[in-house]
Amino acid sequence: MRLKDKRAIVTGAGKGIGAAIARRLAGEGCAVAVNYARDEAAARQVVQDIEQAGGKAVAVQADVGDPAGMPALFEAAEAAFGPVDILVNNAGMMRLSAVADATDADFDDHCAINLGGTFRGMREGARRLRDGGRIISLSSSVVGFYQPGYGLYAATKAGIEALTHVLAKELGPRGITVNAIAPGPVETGFFLRGKSEELVASITRMIPLGRLGRPDDIADAVAFLAGPDSGWINGQTIRANGGAV
Repeated sequence: MRLKDKRAIVTGAGKGIGAAIARRLAGEGCAVAVNYARDEAAARQVVQDIEQAGGKAVAVQADVGDPAGMPALFEAAEAAFGPVDILVNNAGMMRLSAVADATDADFDDHCAINLGGTFRGMREGARRLRDGGRIISLSSSVVGFYQPGYGLYAATKAGIEALTHVLAKELGPRGITVNAIAPGPVETGFFLRGKSEELVASITRMIPLGRLGRPDDIADAVAFLAGPDSGWINGQTIRANGGAV
């Protein structure tokens, strides 16, 4: 219960990595606002899981790609639990294409949700988090792999890492740490969608530990950065990818 009496927001927390993060933080004693954009049933299931385990959670609808989304999300979390200590910017999207084939809509959507949503989360967190808090954003080990087809996605994730380094210096005087986690291939619907078994197997062979990541692997890293043992880690990107890059 290292996070007892702390309050957290986790964006995109209805499924996959976000759901694992919400459950893990709640298991550490944190009250969690489980954000979702569209799938209310999935978010409410995460809340139910947390409550059945003895934790506190509330599902909050907000589209982080909308400029009004993050302020509304913070207001709902504060109304439910009080001032927020931990923000996890997890929500994102990925639409693969060669740069030459990418449309303006593809570019705009990646920027609005991945980079824009995280920027607005950071901005709101900088204004509203309690001193000594934590901002943790999800980048990707695609920044490092730089594979064909991932140009727009990698660009937005690289932007998140840049924002992380700058905001860490801006919020340091308040004792708020700002870090990023860059997952490698993680066995979720988000990653597996549209990939053949052969492709998944070839990706797995690239990982020295011999397996895809699991959502709990990333949740473990988030819990560490959110907790008291990480107080001297600031402005960093942790590459949680099994050694792949």
